[in-house]
Amino acid sequence: MIRKFHLALALSWLAISPAFGTDWPQFLGPTRNGVYAGTDLAEKWPQDGPPVVWQKSIGQGFSGPAVAGGKLVLFHRVKDEETVECLDAKTGKQLWSFAYPTTYEGDIVSDAGPRATPSIAGGFIFTYGAEGRLHCLDFATGKILWSVDAKKDFAAAKGFFGIAGSPLVEGNAVLLNIGGSDGAGIVAFDTATGKVLWKATSDAASYSSPVAATVNGRHYAFFFTQSGLVALDPVDGKIQFQYPWRPPIHASVSSATPLVIDDLIFLSASYGTGAILLRVKNNTVEKVWSADHVLSNHYATSVERNGFLYGIDGRTDPGSSPGPSLRCVELLTGKIRWQDSSPGAATVTLAGNQLLILTERGVLIRAEATPEGFKPNARAEVLPFQVRAYPALADGLLYARSKDKLVCVDLGKAKP
Repeated sequence: MIRKFHLALALSWLAISPAFGTDWPQFLGPTRNGVYAGTDLAEKWPQDGPPVVWQKSIGQGFSGPAVAGGKLVLFHRVKDEETVECLDAKTGKQLWSFAYPTTYEGDIVSDAGPRATPSIAGGFIFTYGAEGRLHCLDFATGKILWSVDAKKDFAAAKGFFGIAGSPLVEGNAVLLNIGGSDGAGIVAFDTATGKVLWKATSDAASYSSPVAATVNGRHYAFFFTQSGLVALDPVDGKIQFQYPWRPPIHASVSSATPLVIDDLIFLSASYGTGAILLRVKNNTVEKVWSADHVLSNHYATSVERNGFLYGIDGRTDPGSSPGPSLRCVELLTGKIRWQDSSPGAATVTLAGNQLLILTERGVLIRAEATPEGFKPNARAEVLPFQVRAYPALADGLLYARSKDKLVCVDLGKAKP
């Protein structure tokens, strides 16, 4: 039954998306690991940088764009409303808009927009706002199908920086790290009705987004909660195993998504936590290595290629010392192969053998993903300061946002 559902879901995706293989329908892309599977990117950029196809002034937020079937979904705050806009991905023209009132105010960061990236699946859009409002919209029309107030219904905590975990769609369920009371740490909702399917754990929510993966023939949903790693069955919510691992202080941020490579799980956090590599064995985990000061991701998830991790180590707060650095680390040993502090705070996306590094200053850097050293081969300023949201990459087009601008940049090969 589950296999039949996943087949039906895949067919529905193909029906709405002619370029299914290069869509970017959720946080960190189709495989939720920051990897672009397309082969349509240009080997060289023009001397004055890749061309800007279109740009648009936008509202507040750190929510990244999601792209599917030639449409882009933008989730941002415009005045006192959290707003979902659907745009033509090639032109930026608005197709529809949906909005609802919000009173969220940031305690530490002044930006009051949504943090979580929308998820597009099965003809639906799922958004999760900074105050904990979960909405399901029709992808074609923007019509609201159902909504849940996680703050009201489950006592979801605001945290230091607002609610931030991006929804994960698995089969007929949308999964969220809510951090609610009465066993509502992780909650699954029916995608069609919003009905609660199951609840699991009493863990407080982190700022990390979950990921699903099949390891040793078993399918899991992995959550990095405020307490540590939770692996559960996405169908019934039954916990398969847990691994306690969290920052030593409460005033901390755990934002990076668990990175699953074969039977290995890489976790990383800042605030004296560091990084840990776990191996899944007999439906449990054992530690391969752990260390601080190796690859401590503050908010941006690392990527992996050919047994090497590439990511930003260190605190990215203004004035933090020694400051963030881009690093390459051996996956199996934790050995640092190289580091370079010039990019500063940034997100890292992997496309083939190239790293696409989007800095907080709005500079896009392309560099070879190699353990032999940091080898940038192109760079261009594509946005103004400040850039914190993850970009999307679909059909050779990069979609990225700053605190007030959304831009579409053509990284594709020249069209015949």
